[in-house]
Amino acid sequence: MAVELLRGLGIAVVYYIAFLAVALPVRRFARVPKEISRKALHFMLLGSVFIFTLGFETWWLAAVASVMFLVVVLIALAVAERFLPGYSSLLTERKAGELKRSAVAIFFVFAILITICWGLLGEKLLVIASVMAWGLGDAAAALIGKRFGRSYLSGEYVEGKKSLEGSIAMLAVSFVSVLVILAVMGPEQWYEYIPVALNTAIVCTLVELFTKNGMDTITCPLAAACVLIPMLDVLKYITA
Repeated sequence: MAVELLRGLGIAVVYYIAFLAVALPVRRFARVPKEISRKALHFMLLGSVFIFTLGFETWWLAAVASVMFLVVVLIALAVAERFLPGYSSLLTERKAGELKRSAVAIFFVFAILITICWGLLGEKLLVIASVMAWGLGDAAAALIGKRFGRSYLSGEYVEGKKSLEGSIAMLAVSFVSVLVILAVMGPEQWYEYIPVALNTAIVCTLVELFTKNGMDTITCPLAAACVLIPMLDVLKYITA
């Protein structure tokens, strides 16, 4: 168990160091738009879901490792905040402490999804599909919305300015992401997953639209799991 835990944590550390070793110099010396730099860090966090699922053989070790790694990340960010002037700007934070809050949210979600989807239900693919349904779709919404957004959605339950174009981009990318993951990792034919992926994408897009205070990092993956779990059970029953 100790070997598996240390191996998985080691892979995560190497992954983050390698990613930052490329991303930070590019951010520092190249004229990369700020939103793209933000989403690069977003993808870094997203990518680690593969480490905490495929890099482990025991679900509870993976869940424990995600929490342990969160502690390491928070310590590293606290040190950087204390001793590296301009760290917040380099990491494209909109508000002080934004990265810490994002890290807490995403690794908290990892631990919950690993426990429920892998630990209780025995399905790693549910963890990955739930995270990617939100993560890739959210990135598409931000990038497309900022570049091509013309029609804005507003209302009492919508926070800030969210574009129709961004929401459509999220719907499309979330759908494709879930469909690809299920088709590659699942036992059924790819076309049988189309209704599952479409419903997951629709729910994720709506939840993201109405979630406030940046809590979509938590609400969207959990909402995706709430759609995926029953729909995949129904599909399994139908195709049995």
